[in-house]
Amino acid sequence: MPELPEVETVRCGLLPVMEGARILRTDVNRPNLRWPLPERMAERVSGTRVMALRRRSKYLLADLSSGETLLVHLGMSGRILISGDAPGAFRNRHAMHDRHDHVVFHMEDGARVTFNDPRRFGAMDLVATDAAEQHQRLAGIGPEPLGNEFDEVYLTSTLKGRRTTIKAALLDQRVVAGLGNIYACEVLHRAGVSPTRRVSRIAARRIASLVPHVRDVLSEAIAAGGSSLRDYRQADGELGYFQHAFRAYGRDGDPCVKPGCGGRIMRTVQSGRSSFHCPKCQR
Repeated sequence: MPELPEVETVRCGLLPVMEGARILRTDVNRPNLRWPLPERMAERVSGTRVMALRRRSKYLLADLSSGETLLVHLGMSGRILISGDAPGAFRNRHAMHDRHDHVVFHMEDGARVTFNDPRRFGAMDLVATDAAEQHQRLAGIGPEPLGNEFDEVYLTSTLKGRRTTIKAALLDQRVVAGLGNIYACEVLHRAGVSPTRRVSRIAARRIASLVPHVRDVLSEAIAAGGSSLRDYRQADGELGYFQHAFRAYGRDGDPCVKPGCGGRIMRTVQSGRSSFHCPKCQR
């Protein structure tokens, strides 16, 4: 599933095409994705102007001139691709219609923005812009990890006394927004903390040390265009490249890259998800 860096990369790719531009027509080719699509979605979106394109956790939010906001979640395999002549570097011919092209936005300058989702685990909804943050999918989500609210004081106080594992705590969207399995593994490896260690048994200074690692890992991943493991593509169709910089995730059996460590990465399963860590340098 695309995590924060992938969604942010898609948002940045869409900015020159959608923000400030008018949606001439919207094709809604099926009634539902993971959940039913909004009633009269094509009618409500067509003719509006995208006033702002932002991100909250793993959701894209397009604020429309109608006073509504379109929420988009990519799910497991969702992709948003741009074709046609459009602002920026996009000069891709419109592809023939694919049966997994579920929603298509035709922009007034000739660009086409297509939501393609083979597994249909993605989602879209329309909500009043002034109530978007209270949407059931966004309410209760923690601070953005690259924002000012996410700092050492916040993380240590929020996790104080918890008995869950540190990996589970970092994946809890109520604690921090958008951090998923891949990047939690990378953060914990850099910090030298085992993903199976209980939060209550980790010193506050070590929990505080996670904050700069979270910021560094996510910033580097965004700069690399995210991580492409299965279905993910950037808005221009290109792959992300951060997977080539993984130090832990997916490297089961490989030597640990920390200088002088000499250990090997191992895979364990936590709550049905794979965790990758070095048992020698992560304690």
